[in-house]
Amino acid sequence: MQTHTLGYPRIGSKRELKKACENYWVGKITQQALKNQGYEIRKENWLLQQQAGIDLIPSNDFSFYDQVLDMALTVNAIPDRYHETILKTGNTETDLYFAMARGYQKSGLDITAMEMTKWFDTNYHFIVPEFVKDQSFSLFSTKIIDEFKEAKALGIITKPVIIGPITFLLSGKEKEDGFNRISLIDNLLPVYLELLEQLEEQGAEWIQFDEPYLALDISDEVKAAYGKVYTTIKTKFPKLKTILATYFEGIEENVETATNLPVCALHLDLVKAPNQLQTVLRHIPESMSISLGLVDGRNIWKNDFKASLEQIELAKNAIGKDRVLIATSCSLLHSPCDLALETDDEALPSQIKNWLAFAKQKVEEVATLKYLTEENLNEDQKAILEANLQAIEERRTSPVIHNQAVKARAKAVTEKDAERDSPFAERQILQHNNLKLPLYPTTTIGSFPQTKEVRSWRAQFKKGQISSSKYDELLKRETKKAIRWQEEVGLDVLVHGEFERNDMVEYFGEQLAGFVFTKFGWVQSYGSRCVKPPIIFGDVSRPHAMTAAWTEFAQSLTNKLVKGMLTGPVTILQWSFVRNDQPRSETCKQIALAIRNEVQDLEKAGIKIIQIDEPAIREGLPLKKAAWGNYLNWAIGAFRLSASVVSNTTQIHTHMCYSEFNDIIEDIAQMDADVITIECSRSQMELLGAFGDFKYPNEIGPGVYDIHSPRVPKKDEMLELLEKAKAVIPEKQLWVNPDCGLKTRGWEETQAALKAMTAAAETMRATATSPVA
Repeated sequence: MQTHTLGYPRIGSKRELKKACENYWVGKITQQALKNQGYEIRKENWLLQQQAGIDLIPSNDFSFYDQVLDMALTVNAIPDRYHETILKTGNTETDLYFAMARGYQKSGLDITAMEMTKWFDTNYHFIVPEFVKDQSFSLFSTKIIDEFKEAKALGIITKPVIIGPITFLLSGKEKEDGFNRISLIDNLLPVYLELLEQLEEQGAEWIQFDEPYLALDISDEVKAAYGKVYTTIKTKFPKLKTILATYFEGIEENVETATNLPVCALHLDLVKAPNQLQTVLRHIPESMSISLGLVDGRNIWKNDFKASLEQIELAKNAIGKDRVLIATSCSLLHSPCDLALETDDEALPSQIKNWLAFAKQKVEEVATLKYLTEENLNEDQKAILEANLQAIEERRTSPVIHNQAVKARAKAVTEKDAERDSPFAERQILQHNNLKLPLYPTTTIGSFPQTKEVRSWRAQFKKGQISSSKYDELLKRETKKAIRWQEEVGLDVLVHGEFERNDMVEYFGEQLAGFVFTKFGWVQSYGSRCVKPPIIFGDVSRPHAMTAAWTEFAQSLTNKLVKGMLTGPVTILQWSFVRNDQPRSETCKQIALAIRNEVQDLEKAGIKIIQIDEPAIREGLPLKKAAWGNYLNWAIGAFRLSASVVSNTTQIHTHMCYSEFNDIIEDIAQMDADVITIECSRSQMELLGAFGDFKYPNEIGPGVYDIHSPRVPKKDEMLELLEKAKAVIPEKQLWVNPDCGLKTRGWEETQAALKAMTAAAETMRATATSPVA
């Protein structure tokens, strides 16, 4: 019996990678210093897992930005706009890599970044590969080989983690019509074979191919491609041991395809789909081992050893212990690094801390499970098992988890509570008369740049170095500056800037009952962007108002409209570590009721436009279509419950980003938000087609520039996108806004971009054919 992990967090326990990347991007450190930091993180991760007793330690789970982008660079799936142009200007492969992720705007070049979207149903964003018909591939980057050699020099023969060729192709997009990207497999496979040949020459024994698409609804063509790819690999490399890793779902529907593949081991996510084990055991051939994904890679709750050991015993009895591997359910990329760093008992009480495990502890759990599989346990093993059982039972029965008043309120919710007073067509007339906005009204998504100065105030306040009154005074000064600047640039609907907020979910969680927080529980969202998800441990309620005072203050500074800014219940749920002792739908309903209270307070304070952000609605969609209906019913119901308490004249906005809407557009319409803003610029308004084809009835703000890139777009670029939007959406329904919030951008680029955006809106109004709103 062997142990392994599918991957380890790459940001560093104190976000060392984030700091190094951002310093490199602004020229504060050299490229070599950046690479040195990357090596130190990899080395620490390898040694940590070796010391914990992991048998198969992963390599190539590290990335300076994104693992899918790494694979695109490896196989030379580099769009023409980057490939030679950037290298010819004296840049390195590293600069080419970051240009693909972030865009490039110097040396006379102005190149947009590649599209970005969510990695399956997680909050991790990946760079979307671009494919054209008859595309050729070649081995361009040697990163996978180089990192294997680094670990080998430390005396560790790692298990390279490689995104499988099918999943790589399916994760991308066709950039021209007339072909299916899976048809490129014959061109791509030889590059994988070349890569494997070099790894085998270096002494690689095990290779992990990540193929999560095998757990999804796939076509017969894709199933055939799986057979072809892995049969070819086995024929070419008969001695190489391969693990095919599925995760985030069960493979029941594809079990025959998976178990007929000539791979050495098949990995199953037994956290997300525990019942699939028995199905797979009935089909697995004698030549195949099974990897049991028992330790949760996506949540922070301590492993239930008793339940995991039962699964191990089931597999051992069916196929023998020598064919069983114990593992994490997926990569630990989605987990914080180390629970031992959390020493603040006030923020994270020791009682709740005893129920948790972060990445380092999860590695130890994997090794401990193997330790506990012996037939006759010694006293040490018995003590470990008893302590675990006690922690699991203590959490289950703890009174801090349950609030009967909250449960009763959620139980009393009716369908009427989730309905507006009148349909949108009637509300729209009332809102237009009340708000008196022009055609193509301009706004932003909510946040403005959080400068080092603003972040330093927050840090000083948390450390007790400045008083609450002083902190409020500084934030009010910053808010006033933001309001004045928005007035000067000519925005129509203003925001207060959110300078008091650390994160769009964490800020609300800090004020809601049922949440606790960490100091170092950072998780990568994309690139250098890290988030610190709250932990929902119990029933959720709102003890006090959360945002109304700041929004009311901002509104008092201007005669223009100021939006109230809230995070929606589904997004708070999705972007938190959620309790796993009750259905997620029930927790979401509790959060929705808390947000509903906040919406009421904002309306009472005279706020006429309220935005309830729900970027995670699509992200939470189950990976298999059979489960969509149930999820969409409760998720959209939760949004409507939070929003439907207002009068007809109050305009409800929502925001979504980096999601595909085509297949759920009717459900998006059921949210019944008066205005929806979406990410559209990276895809050149491709996403808007779904709204046009469906004849989306409500108002919509397609993002006209990408805020995740430091490049500043020109007015003409935004005009081109608005003209594309106007071609599919009636102009009286169109708003003008950036793709997302501006928190991570600098003021100089933000001001330049928003000036260009408002100028583009003015030009659109000047040529409008619709009557003025």
